[in-house]
Amino acid sequence: MDPALIDWTTRQAHAAIPFSVIDGRPVNPCQQTTVRYGRNELGHWGEQLCADALVSLTDTSGHRWILLIERADGHGWALPGGYVDTGETPGHAAARELAEETGLTIPHATWAIEPPRYVPDPRASDEAWMVTVLARTHLGTYPADAFPAIAHADDAAQAAWVRADTYDALTTHLPCCDIFAAHRPLLTSALNPANH
Repeated sequence: MDPALIDWTTRQAHAAIPFSVIDGRPVNPCQQTTVRYGRNELGHWGEQLCADALVSLTDTSGHRWILLIERADGHGWALPGGYVDTGETPGHAAARELAEETGLTIPHATWAIEPPRYVPDPRASDEAWMVTVLARTHLGTYPADAFPAIAHADDAAQAAWVRADTYDALTTHLPCCDIFAAHRPLLTSALNPANH
């Protein structure tokens, strides 16, 4: 699709992070990438709003664990999440993606919704980028042998509870691979003890 044919006025009015349009082409508001024109590896023009679910619990020894998925596209471990559908709130999108990718449904969870943030996605370009809303919930304390059941599905190759007292502890306890590059700053910030 030619980006000049998109109704950018409407898209700009609904953007989570304001951006400019020059000569009918969107301009990444947060960073220049190595790809000036086109969508790079993303399938959209301009901003794509996503939501990510940060679900945590504490074991009886006081250690924090979070639920992660290994992305089936080979980009590493990430929070469950995905696109916010038209008419859907980020909180509902995070809960839906959590259920789709891990099988975990928590209908009575209280979600803390953070402000939208730019995602430094390696698949982005100067004309196509990702913005996410982090939805956080804490499930309470569980014995190590009784964590809520999960199962990978949808576009998740694996799902796992991973010990995450800090970001460094998280990377040490990953079953394999690395954290998805786009989620490293988000998880570093979320797991920083100063944020709790």
